[in-house]
Amino acid sequence: MRYSKAFIPTLKETPSDADTISLKLMLRAGLIRKLSAGIYEWLPLGLKVLKNVERIIREEMDKIGGQELLLPAILPKELWEETGRWNIYGKELCRIKDRAGREFCLGPTHEEIITDIVRRDVRSYKQLPLMLYQFQTKFRDEIRPRFGVMRAKEFLMKDAYSFHATEEDAENYYKIVYGAYSKICERCGFKFRAVEATTGAIGGSFSDEFMVIADTGEEEIVSCECGYGANVEKAECLKQEVGSRKSEVEKPLEEIHTPDMKTVKDVGKFLNEKPEKFIKTLIYLADEKTVMVLVRGDCEINEAKLKGFLKCNELVLADAQTVEKISGAPVGFAGPIRLPSTVYRLPIFADYSVENIINGISGANKKDYHLKNINIGRDYKPTEIADLRKIKKGALCPRCKKHELKFSRGIEVGHTFKLGTKYSQAMNATFLDEKGQKIFFIMGCYGIGVSRIVAAAIEQSHDESGIIWNESLAPYKAIIIPISYEGKIKDACDRIYEKLSQKYDVLLDDRDERAGVKFKDADLLGIPVRITVSEKTLKENKAEIKERSKNSVNLFDIEKVLDIVI
Repeated sequence: MRYSKAFIPTLKETPSDADTISLKLMLRAGLIRKLSAGIYEWLPLGLKVLKNVERIIREEMDKIGGQELLLPAILPKELWEETGRWNIYGKELCRIKDRAGREFCLGPTHEEIITDIVRRDVRSYKQLPLMLYQFQTKFRDEIRPRFGVMRAKEFLMKDAYSFHATEEDAENYYKIVYGAYSKICERCGFKFRAVEATTGAIGGSFSDEFMVIADTGEEEIVSCECGYGANVEKAECLKQEVGSRKSEVEKPLEEIHTPDMKTVKDVGKFLNEKPEKFIKTLIYLADEKTVMVLVRGDCEINEAKLKGFLKCNELVLADAQTVEKISGAPVGFAGPIRLPSTVYRLPIFADYSVENIINGISGANKKDYHLKNINIGRDYKPTEIADLRKIKKGALCPRCKKHELKFSRGIEVGHTFKLGTKYSQAMNATFLDEKGQKIFFIMGCYGIGVSRIVAAAIEQSHDESGIIWNESLAPYKAIIIPISYEGKIKDACDRIYEKLSQKYDVLLDDRDERAGVKFKDADLLGIPVRITVSEKTLKENKAEIKERSKNSVNLFDIEKVLDIVI
């Protein structure tokens, strides 16, 4: 492509509302333009990168037996009602009606649709395993779109779904896809880590996120040199042995007047006690059922863990009115004992961190009062004790129990799920096994964000001058820059261009611009190889070659330049 004919509308100034490095550089380099909040137009340069990502993913999916199809973006309400997700998915689901009043959604994911296809057309175990995948525009009505194309209302995704006759086969294939996703990340040039994650609205028994390591990443992850990794929502916290409690004598309960002191910090200062002595009490509505949750005063509840533990679809903190109704006191004074008789059977769930608190402090369920010397077992008995807190810096790895966890940030580009029979049971999707019995399909689900990969690549690889593309993703392999596009320089550049164009996408900067402008644009666009021809280099029949990722510039014979780049 000749630059003079290419549509590459670069910007000198960064739009003021660009909130990430990738968005700034994608706008400045002319990859995308913003149409509305969370909605972007992909311009020719950006689309070329998208197609390169798509090609890599398609090749790896085909290698493991995937078959590509294309599903509708508009999905009928009826299928989503079969799984119950029409009401569960929430406000992110873009809902529409046709002229007859029938309800549909713009697909954020396609589990129901693919399961419907398979239940209609796959009858026997002999047709399994089966993996189907697609590249499709997805829609999610984000409450606050941000991070450019990484959290947009409309985005390009590859989603794949596998169907199996046995758990063993599903487990083995999950490992195969895991390997394919790792290969995709490697081919994209990423420094990445696969970590355990929560399953969210997709559901299933287990999932892994593929995280591109970047200081600007939207998610925090933990990892250990033993190989363990998880996002902070999923990260397990070690349970201390109850026997490790310090030998402290249990004291009698004592009620303390704490006027207007509602926080651990305020009461701790008043009583001269550390946060570790406190039992923080929170009241939640889990699918509208009230539960009390306890955690140590220096810790925080992990709502993703709590939601998974309670197996609820919706989890929200109770409002002040509900808290007072349940505890008999305003917010800040609730505790696990001396609850009103009206809530005698209120479920109380405690985090492991609470088990070892001796002579603890909590609200007295009475305005302006707290209780000292609360002890588990003697004064209250939780319904259940579990891992419900957020991981903290300094925590030991829950697997090897030796090394301190390392915290870093990452960008999720892929997510794999073990779905089991979640969707096949809900939709009565069965096949006949070897004995002729009806069996529910065992499923896996595997998503990877095509547009997210583009942004993640920029977040991880850029400098003050612009993008630094990995060769496999770059819109052009090389850019040829004539210092002045005329005479012998023009002839040499045309010769290099014609030769390289036989095999690669190459950009020839034939514009009537100063050399400095051309160099700046080449760096901004991030093209891996820059070939510069000038009167000075031609005197020796040479050209300069500079790799975008390196500072050094080398001279090569023009004929050898062709061989070097190829």
